Amino acid sequence: MTKKLYLIDGSGFIFRAYYALPPLTRGDGTPIGAVLGFTNMLIKLLNEEDAHEMAVIFDAGRETFRHDIYASYKANREETPDDLIPQFPLIRQACHAFNVPVVEQKGYEADDIIATYTKEALAQGYEVTIVSSDKDLMQLVGPNVIMYDQMKDRRIGIEQVAEKYGVRPDQLGDVLALAGDASDNIPGVPGIGPKTAAELIQKYGSLSQLYENIQEIKQPKRRQSLEENEMQAFLSRKLVSLHENVSVPLAVNQLQVGAFDADKIVTFLKMQGFKALLGRLKMGEGAIPNTSLPTALSHNQEAYHLVTTIEALTAFVKQIERKGIVALKTICDADRKLVGIVLSCEKGIVAYIPIGHTQRLNLEIFAQTNGCTQLPLSVVLGVLKSLFIDEGILKIGHHIKEDLLTLGKEGISLHPIGDTMVLASMLGPGKNDLSAVVERYFDHTLLSLQEVLKRVPQAKMLCALSPEMVLDFAASQGDYILRLWLMLYPQLYKAKSFTPYETIDKPLIPVLAEMERTGIKVDGERLARLSKEFSKELEALEQQIYALAGESFNIGSPKQLGEVLFDKLQLVSSKKTKSGGYGTGADILEKLAHEGNQVAQLVLDWRHFSKLKTTYTDTLLHEINPRTSRVHTCYMMAIASTGRLSSMDPNLQNIPVRTDAGRKIRAAFIAPAGSVLISLDYSQIELRLLAYMAEIKSLEAAFKEGKDIHALTASQVFGVPLEAVDSLMRRHAKTINFGIIYGMSAFGLAKQLEIPTGEAAAYIAAYKKQYPGITHYMETTIEFARRHGYVETLFGRRCYVPLITAKNPMQRQGAERQAINARLQGTAADIIKRAMIHIPAALKKEQLNGKMLLQVHDELVFEAPDAEKEVVAALAKKIMERAPHLPIPFIVDVGMGPNWEAAH
Repeated sequence: MTKKLYLIDGSGFIFRAYYALPPLTRGDGTPIGAVLGFTNMLIKLLNEEDAHEMAVIFDAGRETFRHDIYASYKANREETPDDLIPQFPLIRQACHAFNVPVVEQKGYEADDIIATYTKEALAQGYEVTIVSSDKDLMQLVGPNVIMYDQMKDRRIGIEQVAEKYGVRPDQLGDVLALAGDASDNIPGVPGIGPKTAAELIQKYGSLSQLYENIQEIKQPKRRQSLEENEMQAFLSRKLVSLHENVSVPLAVNQLQVGAFDADKIVTFLKMQGFKALLGRLKMGEGAIPNTSLPTALSHNQEAYHLVTTIEALTAFVKQIERKGIVALKTICDADRKLVGIVLSCEKGIVAYIPIGHTQRLNLEIFAQTNGCTQLPLSVVLGVLKSLFIDEGILKIGHHIKEDLLTLGKEGISLHPIGDTMVLASMLGPGKNDLSAVVERYFDHTLLSLQEVLKRVPQAKMLCALSPEMVLDFAASQGDYILRLWLMLYPQLYKAKSFTPYETIDKPLIPVLAEMERTGIKVDGERLARLSKEFSKELEALEQQIYALAGESFNIGSPKQLGEVLFDKLQLVSSKKTKSGGYGTGADILEKLAHEGNQVAQLVLDWRHFSKLKTTYTDTLLHEINPRTSRVHTCYMMAIASTGRLSSMDPNLQNIPVRTDAGRKIRAAFIAPAGSVLISLDYSQIELRLLAYMAEIKSLEAAFKEGKDIHALTASQVFGVPLEAVDSLMRRHAKTINFGIIYGMSAFGLAKQLEIPTGEAAAYIAAYKKQYPGITHYMETTIEFARRHGYVETLFGRRCYVPLITAKNPMQRQGAERQAINARLQGTAADIIKRAMIHIPAALKKEQLNGKMLLQVHDELVFEAPDAEKEVVAALAKKIMERAPHLPIPFIVDVGMGPNWEAAH
């Protein structure tokens, strides 16, 4: 068998791991984010590659022989981040733990050692894999040498180098010498970029031959620059050349991966607190024998305190006052009844104050529960009230809006506040519930509610358990909320996300809490009538479908529907499911309906009414609070990557507005007697942002002049005078305008407009030709997203696009469309949030009784007394239109009425 040698560019590994993962610290405060990333990459390599002979190569220091040649070599490199320096020795420990040889040599870079080993290994008949993505190392690629970019899972051979740089690997050094490298401060030749350098080396074969034929260069400036910088070019060639004769401490045949030593590996992983990683290895991903799980980030369980006396509570409050910060978590049951309060002001030191561990008897008396004394709620809140409003003490929560609402029921407010859920959403992609964020940043799994309830099988709620049984579950949440805050808040500056957090999302939290607390009044009787009406409509549709199908069947079953459509009725099926059944998705049914099939159209209608009934009329009836006659939606701030708010329990943002049935549902949302609902909706906000961000001057001017933007687009794209634009042209232009924002393809546009794909493609091409700034906006946005993994709104919010470099073309193209839209949608979300922050204070200042009830993307819904409606509407409109602070008008449409439909 051919011998294989893997040479890992350790320094490259470290920096890629550092910047790819969020910061992470272990229990003693030592940063270990890069250590975790490096360890994961090393284990993956050991598991997935046939890598028995391997070495990790490190730089021994910054000073190398290249500095003797050129003192300014790498002079403009940034200093190593402070939190990365202590991780270097830990990463070397990781290599030793897995018995992987480590090699470094003073005076040389890792690249030189890799070049030396590559030369020796080839002479001994090895195949060499260099684990790196460094372009300098691509000079070594050859018949038996490839590179492996592990993070992108990409193999780089001769063809890939030629494809990327336009030259053979052995010519790459000449290209790098001519083009220079700003990151390493290699001067190169001014005016010669990578593309030109490749063309020159392609033509002349080498740097030396280029200079031997310098007079053949026809471009005067290019020839002059080459002539004037000849010495600099050859100096650069020396700097990029790899030294192949380093005196290395280990021979090639000594680069053997030793057998796994389970004790050594487990000890290392335990020391770092990598519980989840160790758990995965135990399940067979690294052949580590079974052993006891390590404790997560070290904290002393004895420092998790049950606080059941006034003295203990008062003492803990004084400790918080000295620290000036407290992590807070209200522990509630499924019915949102308060069970206890968690407080933590120092890592690992947590107080759990049990309150509701009873059968909910009178909480104003001391209650004995399973041998544990509890303080009454009034006493606890009496002690904590001043703490919670103390301006000098920061109150930290994870989804702290829930705590604001829970404590608000008891007349308690919180100020100032911070939210680790919002922080996490701003600093990286992924789920942002507390368990997911703790797993992501601390490699630790929090105890779940289900696991706690299993401790007493008959218990259905936390209040039925003793406080001792709940202590570790409750206290660990407060502990990790504080740890998250201490880790994540400083990262806002590094990520340049301080402004959107401090000026938009954080001040919005109490505003949303007040909106949720207020809710919106719903006419339950009207909903009940609608539900019956939809039931009758569904029954009628079912009978029509059965009559045409010749049999009754379960219309909601994709399997039975497919059999009826494609087996019995013999329609042509264009798609099969993974299980081999017929596809019956909306796209397939719409195609069949468009072709004239009546059954398909009736099924689509049936699905529409079924969704309205189950999702809205029936559900909303159960969501009406019997005490307030209102529904109280919950706004989530950390679900959408764009920063858009999401409505849930119930979702009030997706009620159809363009169908008659949907409008009937909106009409059930009503104003109280003597009041009206006011709808204020941004007009074409994302189109206005596109005009500004893509610098489309003609559209900017049209918005400033108040022109019909869709008619103008039709005129310019279809090449007709503005007065000749008919309703069909305007409708097509409107579809194109909004479709471009969402990255609509020619196929998608053709489907929307019911025209041939070729015609739709011609429309899009004409549109982009008329507005070239759009193409530039799209290309630069996608390129930025590829480099960084996110795009930014005008207000500095990062919208993460993790699939932008996906191998799967459909995923990648979807991510590209997402990136294009995210900047617009995210900026629009920031704008309406900025307005929402200021409106309640403005209403209060003017002593108005109007209240903000709902936010539905670009729309705000208010409730106001009849006598105030015009003033409230004018004030809110003024604030909303001023919120963008951009040199283009943002218009807000206003409507009023006794219900939401009438106001819209």
